[in-house]
Amino acid sequence: MTRPDVVVVGSGPNGLAAAVTLARAGLGVQVLEAQPTVGGGARTLDLGLADGIVHDVCSAVHPMAWASPFFRAFGLAARGVELLVPEVSYAHPLPDGRAGIAYRDLARTVGALGVDGAAWRALVGGAPADVVKVALGDKRSIPRVDPRSAVRFGLGVLEQGTRAWDRRFVDDVAPALLTGVGAHAISRLPSLAAAGTALLLATLAHGDGGWPLPRGGSGAITAALVADLEAHGGTVRTDHRVRGHRDLPIAHCYVFDTTPRTLVEVLGERLPPRTRAALEAFRYGDAAAKVDFVLDGPVPWAAPDVGRAGTVHVGGTRAEMVRAEDAVARGDHADLPMTLVSDPTVVDDSRQVHGRRPLWTYAHVPKGSSVDVTEAVTRHIERYAPGFRDVVVTSRCTPAAHLSHHDENYVDGDISAGAATIGQLFARPTRRLDPYFSGRAGVYLCSASTPPGPGVHGLGGWFAARRVLREFGISTMPRLAP
Repeated sequence: MTRPDVVVVGSGPNGLAAAVTLARAGLGVQVLEAQPTVGGGARTLDLGLADGIVHDVCSAVHPMAWASPFFRAFGLAARGVELLVPEVSYAHPLPDGRAGIAYRDLARTVGALGVDGAAWRALVGGAPADVVKVALGDKRSIPRVDPRSAVRFGLGVLEQGTRAWDRRFVDDVAPALLTGVGAHAISRLPSLAAAGTALLLATLAHGDGGWPLPRGGSGAITAALVADLEAHGGTVRTDHRVRGHRDLPIAHCYVFDTTPRTLVEVLGERLPPRTRAALEAFRYGDAAAKVDFVLDGPVPWAAPDVGRAGTVHVGGTRAEMVRAEDAVARGDHADLPMTLVSDPTVVDDSRQVHGRRPLWTYAHVPKGSSVDVTEAVTRHIERYAPGFRDVVVTSRCTPAAHLSHHDENYVDGDISAGAATIGQLFARPTRRLDPYFSGRAGVYLCSASTPPGPGVHGLGGWFAARRVLREFGISTMPRLAP
C-alpha cells in the first residue's frame, strides 16, 4: 500500500472492526499501533511467569463477542475461533460457604435460587436479542425491538440502579449474584450504569452463548481480525506511536481507536474549539489493578460449583460490595476489594501446561493507584477458597497506574475508557448527535469511549466505519462473512 485511504490509530477490537469493514469495502487501510503487539484489550501474551503459560492481558471472558452483531456477521467460528462455553457462566461465593451460581440453564438457576428464583427470572429472563439491541446500540437511535422488552429492561435498570434494588429479593444470594455482575462497571452501588451492565450481562449468561472463553485466549479473536484485514489488502504497523498529527500518514480519513484525550493530544488546535472543549471534559473512571497468577492446581473453592464457573465475582454480600466500591470512589483502597477471577482451564485444557495453569484476576482500586494488590487479592480469594495460597506458584501485579503502559486507553487504570455514569452512557464521548464524528472533517473516534461503551464487541468500530464509508460515497455496508 502506497497511500492509504483510511488510517486507523489503535488496534483494539473496535479499531480492527473498523479496519476490517473498510478494507472489505475496497478501501486501502493502514492500522497504526503503539505497542509491539496488536489487539489492545484482546491480547494473550507470555508474561514470562512460567514456561508455556500465556495470560490474557485485559479481557478474558467474552459474552459480548458472542452476542455482538458485528462478530455474528464476521463469523468467528467459521474462522477457527472456538468460543468455549462453561456450564456455569459466573458464580458468586458468600462468606458462610454458600454461593450464587448462574448456570447457563436459566431454569436450573431459578431452581437453585429458591424463594428468589421467580424474581430472578422476571428480571433477567428476557429475550437476549432484544436486550442486546437496547444495550449495545449507538445510544442515538431507537432500536427495533418488542416495546415490551425495552420497557422491561428500562424498568429493571431503574429498580436495580436505585435504593429500590432490595425490594425484589427475599434472600441474600440473588442480590449478591446480580451485584457482582453490576460491579463490572466499577462505580458506586447502586447506580444506573451498574444496573444496565448487570442486566445485560446476566441476561446473556442464560442465552445460548453464555459467557464464553476463546480457546487459547482472547488473542484468538484479534488474530482472526488481523488475518481478514490483511487478506483484503490492509496492513498493520506496530511500534508506531502517534504523538501528533505529523506522525500520521496522509490519508483521506482517520479513525481513532483511542480515548478522547489522545485524540485531542494528536490533533490539538486542528479540532473545532467547542468540540475540543467537550472532548477535554470527558471523564475517566475508577480503576482496576491486575494480578496474574500461575497455579499448580485448581482454586480450592469451598463451594464446589464455583469451580465450574468461567468467571467468579469475589465480593461477598451486596452490602460488602457497596462498601468496597464506595471506598474506591472516595479514593481509598478497600481491605477486601471487589475482585474478578477467571480460570480458563475450566473449559480450555490447552491453557494448562505441565500441571500449571494461569489465573486471571482484577481488583477495583482508586484511579491512578500504584499499589501492588497481590496480597489483598490473595487474602480475599482465600476467604472463599481456604488453601488458595498453597496452589500459587508465582504471580505478578500490574498496578492501575501501569495499565496504560500496555494500553494507553486505560487512563489511570480505567479499563472502561471512561467513567460509567448515566450521563456518559448516553452522551459518550460528547452530546453530539453523531458520537463517532470528531468535529473535524474526515476524523472519527471509535473506541470504548464511544457507544456502546466497553467490551469486546467491535461495535464502536463497526458503527464508525459506516460513517467513514459515506465519505467515499459508499452507502452499503460490506459483507463480513468468510
